[in-house]
Amino acid sequence: MKIEILEESDKKLKFVLTESNQAFANSLRRIMLGEIPTMAIEHVDFYQNSSGLFDEIIAHRLGLIPLTYNPKVYNLPSECKCKGKGCSSCQVILSFDSKKLKKPYTVKSSDLKLTDEDVKPITPDIPIVELLEDHELKFDAVARLGLGKDHAKWQAALVGYSSKDNKSFTFNVETTSGLKPRKILEKALDILESKAKRFKKEIKG
Repeated sequence: MKIEILEESDKKLKFVLTESNQAFANSLRRIMLGEIPTMAIEHVDFYQNSSGLFDEIIAHRLGLIPLTYNPKVYNLPSECKCKGKGCSSCQVILSFDSKKLKKPYTVKSSDLKLTDEDVKPITPDIPIVELLEDHELKFDAVARLGLGKDHAKWQAALVGYSSKDNKSFTFNVETTSGLKPRKILEKALDILESKAKRFKKEIKG
């Protein structure tokens, strides 16, 4: 197997996979789509909401905001020492309070207050809700790692490929998360290698 990078930026990656086959190419694509851990808001506790949107709508919008994070700090809840109960190693709190804002005001992703500076929206200009003069909004949100195969808000990237004679596969990867495309590819290769080793071990056993 050989990989040649053709084009690369912070958002997109184009590479060619050779000396491989379609089964491997498709496995690599599926892992990049659904098995790369990313950070997203999972729970929201509303203390006040007199805006024009229901709690559920605002929570849904918050969940779709891509967040950056440090992979060396955070674990999947299922792999954390707290066993998924929630701690600083597997989740982070984001909050918002409109009390001191001059209205009307459009709440954006940059308005979220963070407990960890490494966890933040990938862009500050994502609109969440518009508050009029008599509107108030206050909430705390919990973000954690998850997988795209469990929910689309944790999908790391959009991935597609074309093939030539089922021997040369040209991949296009566009990040939809806080991870750069190269990091997504590297993580996917590590996961694929780990799966192969585990499968080989189980066969021998």
